[in-house]
Amino acid sequence: MTDQSYPSDPKQLIRIARESGQEERVEPLDLGERVRALRKAQGWTLEQAAGQAGLARSTLSKIENGQMSPTYDALKKLAEGLNISVPQLFTPPPKVEANGRMVVNKSGDGAAHATATYEHELLADGLTSKKMLPYRARIRARSMDEFDGWVRHEGEEFLLVLTGVIRLFTEFYAPVDLGRGDSAYYDATMGHNVISVSQDDATILWVTSLT
Repeated sequence: MTDQSYPSDPKQLIRIARESGQEERVEPLDLGERVRALRKAQGWTLEQAAGQAGLARSTLSKIENGQMSPTYDALKKLAEGLNISVPQLFTPPPKVEANGRMVVNKSGDGAAHATATYEHELLADGLTSKKMLPYRARIRARSMDEFDGWVRHEGEEFLLVLTGVIRLFTEFYAPVDLGRGDSAYYDATMGHNVISVSQDDATILWVTSLT
């Protein structure tokens, strides 16, 4: 496990993870390409789409090829013909292509971050612009008295018990004991703490959302 210095506050860990990537560049929308993609998604020819929208085929062709700027009336007809709203004409389609991002952590490779109650091993630490913050944690705490109040931060959180037995305390629910293979998913803005009720330190996988 790599020995690195990290802040003990979970909120700071999340902030660092959010800021560790480059800002994503947003490409301007090409209306003609958007209209063409919507038409093809319906499986329509230019003639069929123009007929649905009540436009001349030549007009639709010029819109798709960027040779004319459509009036609002034409945009409204297009949207109605495609059975969508006008704003959806200007909404980029969701990106579904694979971006090929991957990082591998061998056991013990994660960046070490120890506190009085937990020993974290941050996973995928070298991957920028993550949507999730995954980390393995060794639970040292044996009592709620060891915590300085509730842990709480933005987002949602998932935990999976890897070894031992833990007791999950939350602000609005009764404590629950979880053993190997058990999991919990919860609102991280709700106060929460975890202790080990095993003879040895328990270990868990924690995943915190960053969006």
